[in-house]
Amino acid sequence: MTLTPSQKAELARTLAALDKQVRDDMRAALLQSGDQKYIDLAGMVHDLGDEAVANELIDLDDALIERHLQELREIEAAKRRVAGGSTNRCIDCNDDIGYERLLAYPVAVRCIVCQGQHEKTRTHEATPRM
Repeated sequence: MTLTPSQKAELARTLAALDKQVRDDMRAALLQSGDQKYIDLAGMVHDLGDEAVANELIDLDDALIERHLQELREIEAAKRRVAGGSTNRCIDCNDDIGYERLLAYPVAVRCIVCQGQHEKTRTHEATPRM
């Protein structure tokens, strides 16, 4: 089932709002990151414990910024799909994703069935073996 023009417009508005939110979050994270933050965290005493905590927090900030960048990539790809008319096609089975799912998660690339299967088969990929 193809999306109606009003559904496409609603998805475009939702994606635009999501894009703005992620960009604002990323801007705030970038303002909080940097060398001055490291200096503030490590403090004047500068012992190994302070340095380790500062390094961990900076790594966490870097990971947060990278997550925001990935979200922006997904949003841009979803915007292209809306513009090209392939918004609601599952990348695995080519069935409809469903308008309700797209409203809830506008960057979805899989239908709910394929997403569930994807999560089941990929769950243990990043789990270290003992």
